[in-house]
Amino acid sequence: MKNYTLILTLLFSFTLYATAADYDNDPIKTLLAFDAIPAITKPQFVPAASAKLDTDAPVIGVTFNDESHAYSLYLLNGHEIVNDVVGGEKIATTW
Repeated sequence: MKNYTLILTLLFSFTLYATAADYDNDPIKTLLAFDAIPAITKPQFVPAASAKLDTDAPVIGVTFNDESHAYSLYLLNGHEIVNDVVGGEKIATTW
């Protein structure tokens, strides 16, 4: 129990020294290199009945000029951007 008290005391003491000015001077820390997450540039689609997704799987749906595309959020978690053409319109879908 003494170890937890010491750790909590140290953490609390540290937060007393942190000020808004400290945060303003912090440099931005980049975790991934530029373009480290590739966009999907040539998406391929299957009919909804053939898609290997659960019926309640989350998707982003886009419809233009009577053409619809759906993008799985599970797939977008790894890519974040899809560049596509839907109904003759160039679009970028982001997550």
